[in-house]
Amino acid sequence: MAATELRGVVGPGPAAIAAPGGGGAGPPVVGGGGGRGDAGPGSGVASGTVATAAAGGPGPGAGGVATAGPTPAPPAGGSGGSGAGGSGSAREGWLFKWTNYIKGYQRRWFVLSNGLLSYYRSKAEMRHTCRGTINLATANITVEDSCNFIISNGGAQTYHLKASSEVERQRWVTALELAKAKAVKMLAESDESGDEESVSQTDKTELQNTLRTLSSKVEDLSTCNDLIAKHGTALQRSLSELESLKLPAESNEKIKQVNERATLFRITSNAMINACRDFLMLAQTHSKKWQKSLQYERDQRIRLEETLEQLAKQHNHLERAFRGATVLPANTPGSAGSGKDQCCSGKGDMSDEDDENEFFDAPEIITMPENLGHKRTGSNISGASSDISLDEQYKHQLEETKKEKRTRIPYKPNYSLNLWSIMKNCIGKELSKIPMPVNFNEPLSMLQRLTEDLEYHELLDRAAKCENSLEQLCYVAAFTVSSYSTTVFRTSKPFNPLLGETFELDRLEENGYRSLCEQVSHHPPAAAHHAESKNGWTLRQEIKITSKFRGKYLSIMPLGTIHCIFHATGHHYTWKKVTTTVHNIIVGKLWIDQSGEIDIINHKTGDKCNLKFVPYSYFSRDVARKVTGEVTDPSGKVHFALVGTWDEKMDCFKIQPAVGDNGGDARQRVHEAEESRVMLWKRNPLPKNAENMYYFSELALTLNAWEGGTAPTDSRLRPDQRLMENGRWDEANAEKQRLEEKQRLSRKKREAEAMKATEDGTPYDPYKALWFERKKDPVTKELTHIYRGEYWECKEKQDWNSCPDIF
Repeated sequence: MAATELRGVVGPGPAAIAAPGGGGAGPPVVGGGGGRGDAGPGSGVASGTVATAAAGGPGPGAGGVATAGPTPAPPAGGSGGSGAGGSGSAREGWLFKWTNYIKGYQRRWFVLSNGLLSYYRSKAEMRHTCRGTINLATANITVEDSCNFIISNGGAQTYHLKASSEVERQRWVTALELAKAKAVKMLAESDESGDEESVSQTDKTELQNTLRTLSSKVEDLSTCNDLIAKHGTALQRSLSELESLKLPAESNEKIKQVNERATLFRITSNAMINACRDFLMLAQTHSKKWQKSLQYERDQRIRLEETLEQLAKQHNHLERAFRGATVLPANTPGSAGSGKDQCCSGKGDMSDEDDENEFFDAPEIITMPENLGHKRTGSNISGASSDISLDEQYKHQLEETKKEKRTRIPYKPNYSLNLWSIMKNCIGKELSKIPMPVNFNEPLSMLQRLTEDLEYHELLDRAAKCENSLEQLCYVAAFTVSSYSTTVFRTSKPFNPLLGETFELDRLEENGYRSLCEQVSHHPPAAAHHAESKNGWTLRQEIKITSKFRGKYLSIMPLGTIHCIFHATGHHYTWKKVTTTVHNIIVGKLWIDQSGEIDIINHKTGDKCNLKFVPYSYFSRDVARKVTGEVTDPSGKVHFALVGTWDEKMDCFKIQPAVGDNGGDARQRVHEAEESRVMLWKRNPLPKNAENMYYFSELALTLNAWEGGTAPTDSRLRPDQRLMENGRWDEANAEKQRLEEKQRLSRKKREAEAMKATEDGTPYDPYKALWFERKKDPVTKELTHIYRGEYWECKEKQDWNSCPDIF
């Protein structure tokens, strides 16, 4: 249940996707753009997913509660609301828009209004259907040649446009630049006002402490003023008494000089005393105002929390009541086990924006199946009612594991938890620093999730056999996309690894590769990964995970570079991950999206592949989770086009330019594209009853199975994770707290040793990873952890003396 259970994902994937919308209409969800074409009028290429984004429309009232999840905005170009471009349309007219490799440039009606550029199939369509909108506040405008120009907002959307003449192009570019400047100014003013109105709880606490300190210091200052006045008067009196005594003339002269200086001191002190008195009164007056303001903000926050918590409870109750009234048999068509395949079966291979249907409702493939692992079999309800205890089941599993890979794990229990009580203090914070109960987890660590990137390792095996570097790059691109396919329903977060924790996966005999991961940093969390195959490739990466809870959604941003090296040719590829976003954290069904761009570069040849992960939009006419890409040589010439979805499959087309009807350079025709179509990758089906086993894939089900001879720091030996997998969540939570406390004590000990070494002036070696060495990467010049070797040799000897005691 999404309202009562947080399920954050830290998948292999990373870019938050919302841009600010106008008039409080909600964040517009942007669509992806297609590639660029060089053809003359009538030829051209694709826009991918599109969405509407409104400039106007009323937002939630003050004190209201916004629901989670993406909110569709009204069509752009409408009346009402405020925008960067003011009211009315700044410019409108016909332009040619690159749609896709098959249809080329298509004539569209564009409207520039309120800092948003929207387009329609025709002018008449403005009344009811917007085909796409781009926010100019975050967009870049680039002129290509006399008639062509590009508008891009950093990767999620790219419009390749062509005007009928150079004069017309210049008019559009000028109008767009002016609208962008106004939109940027309006956005900056909005951000400033928002920052003033929203003060975090931490800032309020600091303000309150500052007021206390200020009040104390002012009292001290007042006391000092009184003492200065008292002692100044006494000094003046003593000097006057000295003048009355009969002393030599020289002494009288000196006394007179001292008396004059004392008089000046008294005058200066009195001035300072008056200034301090004024400051004291002013500070006391404003202190009361600040305290009243602080108390008002605190009361408002409490009321908002209570309102939102009540909303979440009501939503939870309604969902439970609805589920109870509409229970379907397990074998009913459309149930969770078959819902994914049924939803996806209607996907077109190459979607087209000229279909007859105008809108899609939110497709079912973005919602979580109703049973989401909350049903249990009779044998898993409790140890008392079960014929075989969980421990005995696990021992039986260990015996079976030696013979063959396991195909099931204990079903996920149905434990409820008050989500809001934990999450209300997490908004805007780094979640890796906030302790979470295991109720939000899945029984795998982040190291094991990272190893899941190798599920489709055969793509790299095929790539290693390619003689053509561009074809090889297509398979590497498909491998990159395939690593996200395991995240589509995986809404539970993995365990954060302990510092020094490792995970090995030895599939040398079965699949020809073996892999090793190690947690090399705790804050920020960072894991190093090295995998090597006897089929001719090496994969290595160091990924730092950052995550932010934004109230309505959770963003997971993996930072770091992935390297893939092919031994025979020496081709060295690098790329980074996109952002993963988990929507509807508080209210509604959880769903996951991947968005952003990936550039895969061959550092030996200069070949490049640009992949675009199109964010989901309610108003998109395209397939959900779409990925498009182009493979280019060093000169920028496109040789292959890639299209597919990150949860289903990827295809590629060989691009062969042909002479068009207008004498220009046109893209290949439809029948030519279909003839050159090659399916690079297709997702493996999920195991039976996967919805009750955290939606694990076949590989994921085997990752936590016990194996003999592993290092004592291996994730399989982590006790809280093992207890959770066996359904003993209360014990797992207690064990998790013990492990976290042990790790905190180790960190404090290292900090104390470092401080003592600093005081003594003796050298101190900071924490160093055991199997990886931090050094500068020869290709990217980044500091990263690279495998130093010796792990598999130590395993063969069973020499683990150097391993720390972390469990």
